[in-house]
Amino acid sequence: MNQKRFSIALAGNPNSGKTTIFNNMTGTRQKVGNWPGVTVEKKEGNIKKFGYDLKIIDLPGTYSLTPFTIEEIIARDFVLEERPDVVIDIIDASNLERSLYLATQFREIDCKVLFALNMADVARSRGLKIDDKKLSELLDLPVVFTVGNKNQGIDTLLEKAIELAESSYEIPKKRRVKYSKDIENSISSLKSFLENWTEGSIPYNPRWTAIKLLEDDKIVKKRVLNEAGKNSREILQQAQIHRDFLMDRFDDDPEIVMTDERYGFIAGIIKEVLTTSAKQRIDISRNIDLVLTNRFVGFPIFLFFIWAMFQLTFSLGAYPMEWIDIGVNFVSKSLVHVLPNNLFKDFLLNGVIAGVGSVVIFLPNILILFFCISIFEDTGYMSRAAFLMDKIMHLIGLHGKSFIPMLMGFGCNVPAIMASRTLESEKDRTLTILITPFMSCSAKLPVYIVLAGAFFGARAGSVIFGIYMVGIILSIVTGRLFRSTLLRGADAPFVMELPPYRAPMIKSLLIHMWDRSKIFLKKMGGIILIGSVVVWILSAFPQNISYSLDYNSKISETKASYNAEIETAHESGKKLLAKQRDDAVSELIKAKKTEKAEKSFMGSIGKVLAPVFAPIGIDWRGSIALLTGFVAKEIVVSTMGVLYAADGTEDSAALKNALLSSGMTPLGALAMMVFVLLYMPCLATVAAIRRETGSFKWMIFSVVYSTSLAWIVAFCIYQGGTILAV
Repeated sequence: MNQKRFSIALAGNPNSGKTTIFNNMTGTRQKVGNWPGVTVEKKEGNIKKFGYDLKIIDLPGTYSLTPFTIEEIIARDFVLEERPDVVIDIIDASNLERSLYLATQFREIDCKVLFALNMADVARSRGLKIDDKKLSELLDLPVVFTVGNKNQGIDTLLEKAIELAESSYEIPKKRRVKYSKDIENSISSLKSFLENWTEGSIPYNPRWTAIKLLEDDKIVKKRVLNEAGKNSREILQQAQIHRDFLMDRFDDDPEIVMTDERYGFIAGIIKEVLTTSAKQRIDISRNIDLVLTNRFVGFPIFLFFIWAMFQLTFSLGAYPMEWIDIGVNFVSKSLVHVLPNNLFKDFLLNGVIAGVGSVVIFLPNILILFFCISIFEDTGYMSRAAFLMDKIMHLIGLHGKSFIPMLMGFGCNVPAIMASRTLESEKDRTLTILITPFMSCSAKLPVYIVLAGAFFGARAGSVIFGIYMVGIILSIVTGRLFRSTLLRGADAPFVMELPPYRAPMIKSLLIHMWDRSKIFLKKMGGIILIGSVVVWILSAFPQNISYSLDYNSKISETKASYNAEIETAHESGKKLLAKQRDDAVSELIKAKKTEKAEKSFMGSIGKVLAPVFAPIGIDWRGSIALLTGFVAKEIVVSTMGVLYAADGTEDSAALKNALLSSGMTPLGALAMMVFVLLYMPCLATVAAIRRETGSFKWMIFSVVYSTSLAWIVAFCIYQGGTILAV
């Protein structure tokens, strides 16, 4: 017997616990992509439960189905066009009145809908008691209590959803909002007009279509024009007649009047089903906010959390990083003895393993960074960070809401730039997009760890924190400059919802961390591998070059000279002479490889770039690494692994030692880190800037401005530091 298949859509307000429930239902069996035609993230999960194949779709969080934002359009279109078997509306039980507005709109669509009263424990702690049976009776639909972060009620929710999907009853009329007499008469009249003039050509429910036409819904009007053919003009004219009548009767827009009446309907429901305990409850979230959003101590606490995140990323990540490093080095040394000396061996060791291996060791650091960011998001602290940054953001003519995309930029600039579409003003969006790349993404972290670890030792975590702060400060300075010149405009008002603090679920944190880290791992087998191979080819060819010294003869002479001395020396001096011989031979081998690299194709390119980067303390190898970083910032480290680790060993200790002996100074390392922080974004980010601004002009401007600023700041650090050190 074939299993039955049902599609279940999860909808709800932001911060209602929708994603937590989705993660509990699907676990790691979820697929992340984009909605057709847009770049808003789409999550789907396929599970088998109670003998059914269930497809769970996580709709974007939205407060209503009125088509103002891309999230609202996606949620409504999916329910209307894709027709899922059941819609589960996740309702925040502690904010019932606010959540029921979206719920009433789902009821008007006439789909099979089920209410999940989530965060029931939070509601109880606030002295709120909801009569779920009464609510279910009044709305004539199933209601289930859930506690998403404790995985309570999830199985019951799925059972009810399956039961509802299998049912075949008609959607009862009493579920609909009953408007005032004049509005109901207009709805009824327009509904009859639609049924007579469209002959079923419009796929939506006639009553709902009439309501949307009275509300002047642009998307529904466009659909009527497309589907109703020659009768479309008459339908829209009839809708406008009713709109004019209602506007005259109520002295207000019909959509505003209907919204008020929906809230009146909700108020009636609330009085019937909600009781509040007379006992005063302590609101833990408000008490915590007295400290964390305090005007004096809130911002220092926020800075401490960010500092602690990077300190933890560097110090705790050092242990698993060392284990992976040992594994990579073991593989490399094993292949040295197994493979014959030929071009393929050189390609495998110095191209693939040196390139990819020098980046894969930073996976633990990336995982820790994303884990910390997930904690900020899941606890509710991310919204507080935006609130704290509101006054600072006003310095550049933005508000705290713009800081959320910037905070997301610590993970990856591409989704951060896409998140700017939630801002209402076009100038705000453009300004946020232009300054977001100054937020140091996780791809730059390996570069900082290598350079800071090599040149700053125990202070590496604090140095990395300082680099991130430089990015934030320069984004503010840049924003102020652009707001007063290129993107003039008034400050937008800021209202930021502060959701209650919640204890994060380990399962949810791990899923979020893994989702983001998969991107890093995919790059390992794709763009980083390709980049490493290209760098190796350019540095390995041409094969036949003219050396300034006959290194092979010199090595043989050195060995013979030292061996002769060792034979005649006392036992106590033999070990010292043997060590001196090995060191001298190692230096000659290293000099030979360095000269070969300088005379390769890569070396020729590097020599052209060298005069540009010399004033900021970066040699030709570093300049090549920075050039390859335009494709993806992780390739900077893999290129350094190929070019600097010239002694034939590819572990991170060898790379750090090679950097220390390359002539680079701590000032040069600091200048290089700042340059990596600020210069042109990676290829994917550049494409995102072009797509979100809709302009090649802003894309090119972003690349030119950021690279110029990077060079100027790095120059000031290196040359200024050199002058002060004299």
